[in-house]
Amino acid sequence: MDLNMDNTEREKWKERFSVFIKGWVGSFLIALLLATSVKSAIADWYIVPTASMKPTIVEGDRIFVNKLAYDLKLPYTMRHIATWDAPRRGDIVAFYSPADGIRLVKRVVGLPGDTIFMKDNQLYINGSAVKYESIPDSGPAEQDPLRHVFMEDLTGRRHPVMISPFQPSPRSFDAIRVPEGQFFMMGDNRDNSADSRYFGFVERSLIIGKATAVVASLDINNCYQPRWERFFTGLP
Repeated sequence: MDLNMDNTEREKWKERFSVFIKGWVGSFLIALLLATSVKSAIADWYIVPTASMKPTIVEGDRIFVNKLAYDLKLPYTMRHIATWDAPRRGDIVAFYSPADGIRLVKRVVGLPGDTIFMKDNQLYINGSAVKYESIPDSGPAEQDPLRHVFMEDLTGRRHPVMISPFQPSPRSFDAIRVPEGQFFMMGDNRDNSADSRYFGFVERSLIIGKATAVVASLDINNCYQPRWERFFTGLP
């Protein structure tokens, strides 16, 4: 009789434990699905490993990317459900490289329909020369005399660019017209950036979202020390 009672109690505990596990696992999976859906379709942050966007973005920056800036995509895909805006000249965007599918972060320089060319690092857009101003206290330029920083004005969108005169780079290219539905991307570190000068135009469907801020920054060359002055700063 006592043995029967023990078996009954044991079965009850097994059933309760099974219900608990199923409920916990189910809740965990739902929470995981919601969290990854948010990262996939709404917002995410990316660690920048290269110097192609210096001095705007430096190695070790964690940048915030707003995936709802231009459209809504089906989670875990690049399929557009709804579109309400388009990248504008001067925006910093995350996108997949048309060459190898690697995720990149660059600045939009040429819009669909634009005619653009470059001569000795001087950009021309639709026949007009882009304006540049020198920055006396530019930081990187002081630390490295082989690099110079200027303020570039992309039709009202001002941001710094870095020039390295002695580094091999495609500083000039003939006039090209940006096709409809595509964009011309460039890094702010003009002589150290693999961008549209190398892999060509970027289709609208490859753009993930708009980078708007540095959330955090760790100095990868100094034992990953925090760069507190860069935390929660907007991107020009």
